[in-house]
Amino acid sequence: MVTVSKQTGFTLIELMVVVVIVGVLAAFAIPNFLRYRAQAMQAEARTNLAGIFVAEMSFFTERKEFGNFTDVGFAVTGGGTNRYTYRTGLGLGAGLGPNGGNLCGPASSCDTIQTENPAVSAISYTGLAGIATTSSAGFTATAAADLDRDAIHDGWYVNDAKQGLSAADPNDVTS
Repeated sequence: MVTVSKQTGFTLIELMVVVVIVGVLAAFAIPNFLRYRAQAMQAEARTNLAGIFVAEMSFFTERKEFGNFTDVGFAVTGGGTNRYTYRTGLGLGAGLGPNGGNLCGPASSCDTIQTENPAVSAISYTGLAGIATTSSAGFTATAAADLDRDAIHDGWYVNDAKQGLSAADPNDVTS
């Protein structure tokens, strides 16, 4: 009597088809995931700049002038998770980097924005740094970050008219 062996399993062709299907799905899913992740990171800038706006307006109501972050009592918190560098444009005490570090002291330029990327110690970013101002007539606070370690940096601002919170300029999140 002849016994028939019933071996079951996958053939090499079937496994290769599955690998190709997973590769195609990953090719579409990974870029979308990275874009949504970067958009979620932008919420940090919008939230903190909205807080700066409220603090500046409260300070202005009391003193009839706008102040720097130290004056208005604004501090960036997050325990090492902040991605953006914030500044008001005033001198000492005006710029807050990740974790609240002072950026714009008397010996440094307010046109230099620190980044968390250890390979890049500073980004020369005169676009946003140039518009960060505070005076008795108004204020503009800025936030800048390199969200995905490329040549484009994310930039946000808010002023005394609450403009600039609707879209990043420039925008590090590509479509």
